[in-house]
Amino acid sequence: MQVDSRYQPRNIESRWYQFWLDQGLFRSTPDKEKQAYTIVIPPPNVTGVLHMGHMLNNTLQDVLIRRARMQGKEACWVPGTDHASIATEAKVVQKLKEEGTSKEELGREAFLEKAWEWKEQYGGIILEQLKKLGASCDWERTRFTMEPELSAAVEDVFIDLYDKGLIYRGVRMVNWDPKGRTALSDDEVIHKEVDSKLYYINYPIEGTEDHIAIATVRPETIMADAAICVHPEDERYRHLIGKNAVIPLIDRSIPILSDEYVDPEFGTGCLKVTPAHDLNDYEIGLRHSLPVIDLLDDSGRLNEKAVIHVGSDRFVARKAIGKELEETGYLLRTEDYRTKVGCSERTDAVVEPRLSTQWFLKMEDLAQPALENVMNDRVRLHPSKFKNMYRNWMENVRDWCISRQLWWGHRIPAWYDENGRIVAARNEQEARKKFKDTFGEDPKQLRQDEDVLDTWFSSWLWPISVFDPKVFRSGQPNEELSYYFPTSDLVTAPEILFFWVARMIMAGYEWMDDLPFKNVYLTGIVRDKKGRKMSKSLGNSPDPLELIDRFGADAVRTGMLFSSPAGNDLLYDEQLVEQGRNFANKIWNAFRLVDGWKEDEQASTGKVEQEANEWFSNRLAAAKEELEQAYASFRIADALMILYRLIWDDFCSWYLEAMKPKSGAMDPSSLNAVRGHFDELLKLLHPFMPFLTEELWHALSVEERVDKSICRSEYPEGTSWAHASLEKFMVTEELITAIRAQRSQRGISPKEPLDLVFKGEGQFYEHMLVKLANIKSLKEGGKTSSGQVGIRVKQLEFHLDLGAFSDSGEDREKLIKERDYLMGFLRSVEAKLSNKRFVEGAPADVVERERMKQKDAQAKIDAIGRELNE
Repeated sequence: MQVDSRYQPRNIESRWYQFWLDQGLFRSTPDKEKQAYTIVIPPPNVTGVLHMGHMLNNTLQDVLIRRARMQGKEACWVPGTDHASIATEAKVVQKLKEEGTSKEELGREAFLEKAWEWKEQYGGIILEQLKKLGASCDWERTRFTMEPELSAAVEDVFIDLYDKGLIYRGVRMVNWDPKGRTALSDDEVIHKEVDSKLYYINYPIEGTEDHIAIATVRPETIMADAAICVHPEDERYRHLIGKNAVIPLIDRSIPILSDEYVDPEFGTGCLKVTPAHDLNDYEIGLRHSLPVIDLLDDSGRLNEKAVIHVGSDRFVARKAIGKELEETGYLLRTEDYRTKVGCSERTDAVVEPRLSTQWFLKMEDLAQPALENVMNDRVRLHPSKFKNMYRNWMENVRDWCISRQLWWGHRIPAWYDENGRIVAARNEQEARKKFKDTFGEDPKQLRQDEDVLDTWFSSWLWPISVFDPKVFRSGQPNEELSYYFPTSDLVTAPEILFFWVARMIMAGYEWMDDLPFKNVYLTGIVRDKKGRKMSKSLGNSPDPLELIDRFGADAVRTGMLFSSPAGNDLLYDEQLVEQGRNFANKIWNAFRLVDGWKEDEQASTGKVEQEANEWFSNRLAAAKEELEQAYASFRIADALMILYRLIWDDFCSWYLEAMKPKSGAMDPSSLNAVRGHFDELLKLLHPFMPFLTEELWHALSVEERVDKSICRSEYPEGTSWAHASLEKFMVTEELITAIRAQRSQRGISPKEPLDLVFKGEGQFYEHMLVKLANIKSLKEGGKTSSGQVGIRVKQLEFHLDLGAFSDSGEDREKLIKERDYLMGFLRSVEAKLSNKRFVEGAPADVVERERMKQKDAQAKIDAIGRELNE
């Protein structure tokens, strides 16, 4: 099979991807004769389009799944999307606004019809984009968290937990998203540092001319104040305890109380207590039985309880009230103040603490097995540094607020009768039966709860529900769940370690009494080369599809992985993708070189070819062992770099150069060896660069392949290897490099043959040395003339005869400088070895390495002395 003279990804990527799909090569079905290897994709939001984080995450998953498939495992990668309640509803609401209407005008049913229309039109975009990347998902298994079967599973889980007494309804202070108009769990709130102002405000003391000053960053909430608190031991204000203060602008009287929560050192030492708008104030209010005045509506605007500025946005009101306080003389001063505010992870709106009736899931008992089995490494986090963070969160877990005030999502399957009594049921008919069984009477009226469940309440079931949505009701796993669960590896981001990963582990133990996956690979955040998080607003986030179009998918995949160690942020630089493209070109050109070599049946294998094949066979075997170690510890970027150096340096720069025939033809045995090594390299590289390797794998074979595709071919197994062979080549490589450096320094053409003599202990590949360094004569012996320059490698001394090209004065000066350096190095090593505490306390192998350094340095110093005739 002929290939183009230049590697052009566009010409091959769509062709091979369609081939893989047509041949069903990504399809997986349970096979009890094979070991299952399963990955479930972290379902991207149905609103999403491919960004650089998706590129990294899904490239890593594809590397793992393709390798497992080649290892003969029944590899199953399940794709799908998440309904993303808040994000999707926001998209549809915006679209309706552009059309001149609103969800309230449409009503719930009509709005949901619009939402489903939007999902059908835009919801599959990101999965189609993943195909461009080469993602080898079993697309026939594609799931959506709101498809009927998975929705039924969510209802079953809610009912099960409610009936167990783990789900309850209550009034709590929750995080309220005024933009999304819904409650959020603590985990959905991102705290950001912002520049703010601290307002110092005077409150008159009722019936006197005195004032008491407070400091607040939220003057717009003073109308909801229920008290002013001071510390009971604060002498400045003890005389005011029990009196009343008057709220500026609205003249409402509030008590002055004492409470130990107050920090006398902050601000003025006086705290305005606003129970409806601060969690700590709410707790103080409970202790002192204070009224709760909520002056904000669900969109963050002041309501009628505010008395003034009714209908104003909270931030607009803040400025206006600050100005009024100044004009009326109540504002003492303002100070610039750096503070943290909570923001919605989805909408980025500043979150409001708000008292609200919500549904909660008790977490304490569910969290115990999820904590225990991560800490004992049944579920392994990679890197393990995240275990402490995980433990801290799980040991302080709070009840999960699972209700959201939205329409798009899984409607809560809770039903109320006319007396406010509740049952959890799948439909009205079942609810009526439950009311009769529970309360002994038929309800006159029934209504379903208006809220929907938190999006994570469906995705925490993902590793189970994608295989058997009915198991939550039946309790009996089907064939697929029994075979594929627990899944093998999960690749995700650290920021959803608690949102999603911890909860999936809880679900696994609650309904399957088992872990949901064995390993969790935590990627870093993709940042630009300045360390900034990529965002549209900064304009520093490249379009992944445009990158694929310019450089090819394989170049983008490798470019992303060149600097992405697990758990550490990736500093993206387009030069990394260019490096990936250069790597692809290197391999392509290497194939074209080998493809041009012809077979000479009359020729026999030469000494150079024997040495080169002995070395590279061992080098390849050693690299496979390194690869296995890297994969086992989830150092995927390291695995790629092992292959990169193996192919670029060892295979292309050394092995092919040694094997290259002078006439363009070589003996059959040697040519088969080259092709065999190339074949193994392509297989090892396939998980990282699937398109390039598929194209060249087919082109490399002179006969029809048994396997349809490289992705179903057998992954190269590890073999034993001889360390001595690698040592011999290290000496050979160092020597050839030194000889080439001498040629370059002195302007000696590579075509000019030179003589070389050597002596000492050690081995090297003589015939490879002669060919690659262009040595005319290689003899054993010592220095024979002043025109020879010495080269020391390990315990060997070499003398390169430069003849007319030598410069004895300059050479002598270099040798003296080198000896001075070595003598200084030797003194530092000997000082360490003369330290009794080091020799007796350090590990034996460390001490032995120092002794080898001492021996090597002394040998080189002695050799230089002989070179200088001293």
